Amino acid sequence: MENIGERIKKLRSKKNMTLEELGNQVGVGKSTVRKWETGMIANMRRDKIAKLADALDVSPAYLMGWKDNSMESNQTASSFTQCQTKDEESLVLSYRELNDINKKKCVTYTKNLLSTQHMENELLAAHQRTDIEVTPEGIQNDLDIMNDDSLWK
Repeated sequence: MENIGERIKKLRSKKNMTLEELGNQVGVGKSTVRKWETGMIANMRRDKIAKLADALDVSPAYLMGWKDNSMESNQTASSFTQCQTKDEESLVLSYRELNDINKKKCVTYTKNLLSTQHMENELLAAHQRTDIEVTPEGIQNDLDIMNDDSLWK
């Protein structure tokens, strides 16, 4: 049976994190993380267990070896909004499978999509406030201008 140190090391390796990166997220030095992994420090503070579980995307109960399911939600360290649709659930599950680099890319891409959507909504609202007739061709022309990167340099 796996002890807490082995579990920490396995989860950290799975997330491609260095000792230092995990330590920074938990608020300790890399030597402390190494001591947890090797068993040199056996008694961990509750606040550090919660932060460690959050950083490793598992529940504190799994980290401590009290539960077998690593995917059980970490309710003590973070809150999770219930998915409203199957599409949302699918996105969340896919996101959880991404490595950290691709998770950052996903967040950046999503923010860019939202920014574009907001600009499009503002453009459509501007059309609706004018006295000119709004046509699909006019809207498409404005969207083409917004999406043409060469015009925004």
